[in-house]
Amino acid sequence: MMKLGITLTGIGPGGVDMDLVQAAESMGFDSVWVAEAYGSDAVSPAAWILARTSRIKVGTAIMQMTARTPTVAAMSAMTLNMMSGGRFIPGIGASGPQVVEGWHGTAYGRPLERTREYVKIMRQVFAREAPVTHQGRHYTLPYAGEGGSGLGKPLKSMLPADKDIPIYTASITPNGLATSAEVADGVFPIWMDPEKFDVLGEHLQRGFDASGRTLADYEVAPFVGVSMGDDLEQSRQALRASMSFYIGGMGARDKNFYTNYARVLGFDQEALDIQELFLSGKRDEAAARVPDELVDGCNLVGPAGHIRERLQVWKKAGAANQVGSMLLRTGDIQALEVVAKEIL
Repeated sequence: MMKLGITLTGIGPGGVDMDLVQAAESMGFDSVWVAEAYGSDAVSPAAWILARTSRIKVGTAIMQMTARTPTVAAMSAMTLNMMSGGRFIPGIGASGPQVVEGWHGTAYGRPLERTREYVKIMRQVFAREAPVTHQGRHYTLPYAGEGGSGLGKPLKSMLPADKDIPIYTASITPNGLATSAEVADGVFPIWMDPEKFDVLGEHLQRGFDASGRTLADYEVAPFVGVSMGDDLEQSRQALRASMSFYIGGMGARDKNFYTNYARVLGFDQEALDIQELFLSGKRDEAAARVPDELVDGCNLVGPAGHIRERLQVWKKAGAANQVGSMLLRTGDIQALEVVAKEIL
């Protein structure tokens, strides 16, 4: 059965919206996910939520790989999983070159190779079968490069082995999806149209072919915006600005993964127009250019009855194992109730 989760888009001065989290937990939601960009980190609020809940799983969507070594990510995952009784899920991702190089001060290049190395090291730490060693382009354990003391030695985690911790990655690029399907346990597409699974599916299959696994061994967990209201157009408007920000502004003109993804979803010229308007400072016009079909296809908008109708398409995708979890983006508890009654 398809599961439900919620995403928390950012932690501000008011902290975590625990009323929303606890409402979701009481409704039977499976998970809650926290993110990081260049404000709050993802691990701290995850720990906060785990300490104040009893059943719901908590994951990071995502921890930026360049912000921490893979062994630190594994330590955080094992610690939180142990302290919560198995309720933590690490989600990792490459972020983008503007954040990686501008905020973390490290090179963005070869993110897929970094992902492979990162997951491999994390799984070694989790398994605790032998001291962790790795020789790669991004990570070498023990360190043997310039400035080293030569005293490094392979180590095992001091915590008990925990092989059951799944690792999710964030991706929407063809090779990123294939890499995720090969080495990880699930993926977060920032948007997904459940009627266009092949946009993701053909690339995921390449990864499955390489790993010998199938879609049954893996979870597709898209972020799904929810804007419930009696006026359909007004409900759409609440999501246009967010979508235009990603399509238009989350990257450089010649390197924006979200622009390319919108084009692959079937909105080629619209995506280019949105990017041009956004980068020209015309943000309202960029938002207005986001097509109704894109908003409606990837989100849940409008009156409750309209949302229930659209959920039938999502349920069909869930039955086909094309969607394992819908991760809802909304602060509206009533909207969560509408979806929960239809899905759970």
